[in-house]
Amino acid sequence: MSISDFSSSLSGRMRISCDHENVEKFPQNHVRFYLKYSSFVFKALGKPSFQRFLRWMLRKESIEAEAVRTVQVEVLPLRRENGRTIAGKCDPIQGRILIYPKTVNFCKIFKQEFGRNTLLHYAVNRARAALIHEILHLKYNEDERTVRELSEEYFGKFKQKQRAKTPYEQYIYNMIFTATPAVDRLILKGKTAGPGKAVRNENKLSITCLRASTAFR
Repeated sequence: MSISDFSSSLSGRMRISCDHENVEKFPQNHVRFYLKYSSFVFKALGKPSFQRFLRWMLRKESIEAEAVRTVQVEVLPLRRENGRTIAGKCDPIQGRILIYPKTVNFCKIFKQEFGRNTLLHYAVNRARAALIHEILHLKYNEDERTVRELSEEYFGKFKQKQRAKTPYEQYIYNMIFTATPAVDRLILKGKTAGPGKAVRNENKLSITCLRASTAFR
């Protein structure tokens, strides 16, 4: 299979995955929400426009098609030990990429602040950025700095071609790539933190940026 065939085959390697052992830890209404979330994201990642973009990116980066064996859109969120949620994970050896959702609590407050359509816009673009990020890890492995820089660059190129815009376009972009939960909290309030300024207040939403690990732990 050539790199040019990758965009059409990637959707065939995508699937929705659920950790059934952990389902019972979540309320039923939360599980229903996450099922709808994962289904929506799964369809968005498989859209032809995004698949064509991935083909172009893979050609540019000379990433072999066989490097990705499966892309799993996970139903349930995953948290780090510090409580922050994860956008995605990649196992370069197994060729497995996992994409995770935001939490119910985050989505509920985000919807109240910005509306349903903006929430859907954020969820889709967070997943797209995560997939771009994890695919780049297949080539750059543990070089997180390079992966983050390229992820932001490629995501920006993809967004330039999109017609659909929201009043909070820049906020959404910042929430995906900003480094700290404190800044995310300020973004939800429509503010920004000055350079070099630290905000000590904890963000009870555990809002996170796109920070994906390079291997399973």
